[in-house]
Amino acid sequence: MKRLVLCRHAKSSWKDMALRDIDRPLNKRGGKDAPMMGKRLADRGLEPDLIISSPAKRALKTARRLAKKAGYPKKNIVIEKDMYGASPELLLARVRRFDNSRAVVVMIGHNPAMTSFANLLGGLDIYNIPTCGIVALDFDVGAWKDVGRKKGKLVFFDYPRKTDNQEAG
Repeated sequence: MKRLVLCRHAKSSWKDMALRDIDRPLNKRGGKDAPMMGKRLADRGLEPDLIISSPAKRALKTARRLAKKAGYPKKNIVIEKDMYGASPELLLARVRRFDNSRAVVVMIGHNPAMTSFANLLGGLDIYNIPTCGIVALDFDVGAWKDVGRKKGKLVFFDYPRKTDNQEAG
C-alpha cells in the first residue's frame, strides 16, 4: 500500500507585482493555513516518509510550515525543480520513481496541475483544490512504479476553510 498526499501551496501574496512568479511569498492567511493543515495531517495520524516541494517560494514555505506541524524534519524536504510548472504526466513520472521504502509521500505544488493530477490518479471530479488544500490517495500497490491513472482511492480531501458540516471525504 502506498499513500500519496497532494497539497496545493498556501495562499500567496500579490503585494509586490514586480516579483517573479516563482519568488512570490505567502500572504498572512497562507502563513496561518499551512501549519494548520500540517496539524490536521498529524491529527489524522499521517506521518510522511517524504515531503517533496516545488522550488517556488510560496510552495517551499508551505512545505516547511506544514512539515513542522506534521512532525517531519524541515531539513529533509526535497526540492524538486521540475514541480514548478509541471504537467500531471510529469508528476506521474516523478511518482513512479519514488523509492519503494517510502510508504507516505507528500507533494506540494501548484494548480492547475495538482487538481488535474488528483483527478487523473483517483478518477475524481474535483473542480479546484483550494490553496493549501490536500487530497490523499491510497494505492493498492507494492511499488510506486505501479501507480497509475484511476488506481488511487480517495482517503480524504481537506482544505483550510472546510467546516465540520461539509462532506468529510
